[in-house]
Order: sequence, then structure tokens, then C-alpha cells
Amino acid sequence: MDLRECAKIINAEFDDGNFEVTKMNTLKDATSSEVSFVANAKYVKDIQDSKAGAIIVHKDMREYVPSTAVALVVENPYWEMATLSKYFAPPIEDASLSEPKIGEGSVVSPKAEIARGAVVGKNCTIMAHVYVGANAVVGDNTILYPSVTIYRDCKVGSDCIIHANTTIGSDGFGFATNKLGEHRKIYQNGNVVVEDNVEIGSSSTVDRAAFGSTLIKHGVRIDNLVQVGHNCIIGEHSVLVAQAGISGSTTMGRNVVMGGQSATAGHLSIAPFTTMAARSGVTKSIQESGLTFAGFPLMEHRLWLKLQGKIARLIK
Repeated sequence: MDLRECAKIINAEFDDGNFEVTKMNTLKDATSSEVSFVANAKYVKDIQDSKAGAIIVHKDMREYVPSTAVALVVENPYWEMATLSKYFAPPIEDASLSEPKIGEGSVVSPKAEIARGAVVGKNCTIMAHVYVGANAVVGDNTILYPSVTIYRDCKVGSDCIIHANTTIGSDGFGFATNKLGEHRKIYQNGNVVVEDNVEIGSSSTVDRAAFGSTLIKHGVRIDNLVQVGHNCIIGEHSVLVAQAGISGSTTMGRNVVMGGQSATAGHLSIAPFTTMAARSGVTKSIQESGLTFAGFPLMEHRLWLKLQGKIARLIK
């Protein structure tokens, strides 16, 4: 749709200017044909550096919008971003797409469903009740065990194994809240990319991105019952053990280990070769590589062991 239509949907004030809007995106990644938003003053620098064609802002931040972008001024930018996101959501299934393509040597159960526009590579095994959505891609030599679901537009690499009941690409947990406490869905219009040689256990979930991609990099190992939130990046050869929970927009370096029932807060980064013991709670970014942590509040593992020893002596 064009920019004037977008402005009308969210009841925005804006100066002259109109162009065809192709999609919504983050301030950092948006291009001149895309609309972005800012809902927090800490992102002022990102506004000034953004290449977005239009930016949804509160009136107090209008002055920071660069001359290359159109300011769409609203009372609650986050709420109106959620409103507009619905209009850029692609269809769940699309009858206009071509028939699915199945590579040579692949075995697909007659009880599986491969949607239109999907591509399955060579020598794959697709078992009963698997669903591969519209425009999804599965690489060569990949095994999808029963009841695996790959949502639309998601990509799974070659030589991957995904175990039963796991879901790749379900909606991230994203919503805006207004002053009355009402919630509005933020449509998750990104996807998930799983690179080559990844194994994911049963009943795990990797959420699709709001914008861009949730990324599981080469060689990652994910156990059963693990939750990976939207827009996360899981570094190469990282290991996520059962019941770990990774909140949205967490970025992990390579070879990070998350023990059982450990978890992270969102919007933080974890240095390469970091290890979190079971039930650790990560609330701040970790900048130094190669350390081992435990507990909540999080502390280095040796200090945590000393603390537990002191507590044990106190209660004798």
C-alpha cells in the first residue's frame, strides 16, 4: 500500500510525501521503501542513522527524524506499529503459489502435508503428520520426525534433524499495550532460518521474528522442551539443554552452553564460549568470553559454589 493509506490506518499526522511501502522493518534494517517506528527515547541515535522511508514517532521525537524520512506522528507509536503490522502480514497459505517441489531421493509420508510454494531438498525423510508451510525450504539430507511443523517462509538447512512435535516459525510473543491495559497483536512478519547440521529435540519451539529472521546457526544442538524467542541469534555450535528459555532478541556467540532450566532476559548479548549452569538466570549482557556462571542473580560458578557452602554451614 502507499504511505497515505498507512497514515490513514494509524491516524497519523505527516508532512507531504508519498511512496509505495513494501513492508515494515527495524530502524537499523529498514530501507527507503519501508516503514519503521521508535517507541523509546534511547533509540534516538538509531532514528538519525536510519534509512527508513517513513518512521512512526511520538510528537516529542519528531525533530529527530532525518530529512530523508517522513515522520508519521501518533500518540502511541508502539500501539500503532502493532496496528499497521497486520496489513503487511502475508497469507498463511497461498493458492496462487506453485506446487511444492520434492527433491530426488526424498521420502515423504502420505500423511505429511507440503504446502504450495514449499521446497524440499534431496534425500530427505519427511514423516507422518509433518507440515511444511507456504514458501518454506528444507535442505538436503534433512530428517523431520512425526508432527514437526515448519511455518510459512521458514528455512531449514541441509543435514538437519528435527524431532517429533517441534515447531519452527510459530509467532513470537509480541503485543502492544495501551493505557487501558488492552493488548494488540504485533504480527510476526519475519521468519526462522535454521542453518546446516543442526539438531533440535522434540517438543521445542523456535519463534519467528517480528521483522527479519530468528537465526539458528550452523552446528547448534537444541534439546527437548526448549523455547527460543523471536529475533534471537543462536551462535554456531551452541548447546541449549532441556527446558532452557531464550527471551526475544537475545544474541549468543558461538559455543554458548545453556544448562537445563536456565533462561535469559531479552535484548542482551552473550559472549562466545560462555557456559551457564542449570537454572541460571541471565539478566545482563555477558561481554567476556570463556566464563562459567550459575545461580540467580547470576554469578561466576566458583563464587556460587562458595556461597552455597557458606549457606549450608549456616543452617547446620
